[in-house]
Amino acid sequence: MSEPLRLPVIDLSSEDRISTANSIRQACLDLGFFYLVSHGVEEELLKKVFEQSKKFFSLPVEEKIKFAVKNHRGYTGLYDEKLDTSLNAKGDSKESFYVGSLAENHLNQWPSEEDLPSWRSTMEAYYKKVLSAGMKLISLVALALNLDEDFFQKLGALNDPMAFLRLLHYPGDVDSSREEVYGASAHSDYGMITLLLTDGVPGLQVCREKSKQPQVWVDVPSISGAFIVNIGDMMERWTNCSFR
Repeated sequence: MSEPLRLPVIDLSSEDRISTANSIRQACLDLGFFYLVSHGVEEELLKKVFEQSKKFFSLPVEEKIKFAVKNHRGYTGLYDEKLDTSLNAKGDSKESFYVGSLAENHLNQWPSEEDLPSWRSTMEAYYKKVLSAGMKLISLVALALNLDEDFFQKLGALNDPMAFLRLLHYPGDVDSSREEVYGASAHSDYGMITLLLTDGVPGLQVCREKSKQPQVWVDVPSISGAFIVNIGDMMERWTNCSFR
């Protein structure tokens, strides 16, 4: 079994922006993954997000499906999605809840304050904080590409970002059949960057050389309070596959 992957750690609060950008560049050329620390999202808020997420996913199924996904926002149930369509499995063993841009908040679906007190306010606060961290990170990514740090802002790429908050719940092995089931089957993310926060439960893996066969998947351990950042398909395409 392969050793866990040792990802570089990027400090978003570092005043040495050039050195930080160089570290991001090397991480994106080598793996496309790194840890992000000192990102400005308070530990207390992170704790509340996990608590409120657990409260929603603990609701009865008949309550959760009232928020069935519309306009790419809301709830998706177990096996509703299959990220690796080449598999014969019925779907991925996970539940999700999507929150889209707060500028289009009328499209988002929210549990009532009566049913889940502080749920909406917690997710809105988290969305804003992570979006702010993402904006700062994008400036460093621009520097990592030897561009002006406001390159993406000047293009208008961040004027109305299509940022999504996605809550995920992996219930474990709930299928007694012998069919091979994944929590989230093999995939790449489609956007610019993804900031992933985990609760410390292992399971995330990275394929270092996705074009090689057989593919080798390596565990990525979590760091408490750190985001795991990965480059999305769009950024890979924009960089002619140098960032991956």
